[in-house]
Amino acid sequence: MPFARIDLNKGKSAEFRAAVADIVYTGIVDVLKAPDGDRFIVINEQSPENLIYDRNFLGYDRSPDFMLIQVTSTVGNNKESKLAFFRYIADELKSKLSVRPDDIMINMVFVDRSDWSFGDGQPW
Repeated sequence: MPFARIDLNKGKSAEFRAAVADIVYTGIVDVLKAPDGDRFIVINEQSPENLIYDRNFLGYDRSPDFMLIQVTSTVGNNKESKLAFFRYIADELKSKLSVRPDDIMINMVFVDRSDWSFGDGQPW
């Protein structure tokens, strides 16, 4: 079951942040095949001194609109799903919010079901 963290610089509107969360959630459900309703997303707004990144690492041209998306999950752990998810997020953020693809970094972390407790201290 996925959990997403999105870090970006302060200053984006609540509507922008909600749209980013919606895009990530749709990708989690439609591409990674998580169950609908499995929506756990945290958006962290950072001051510029707390979102530290190399503007040109690996030849990309990152701007102050850089965002880091990390998804911890038990689903979608195959190469095809991961690549499709990366592509979906980049394409949707570009088309719906005009986010430059160079400003999108995505990290997937896969864990076992035994690594989750959804409440009451009970294992999944």
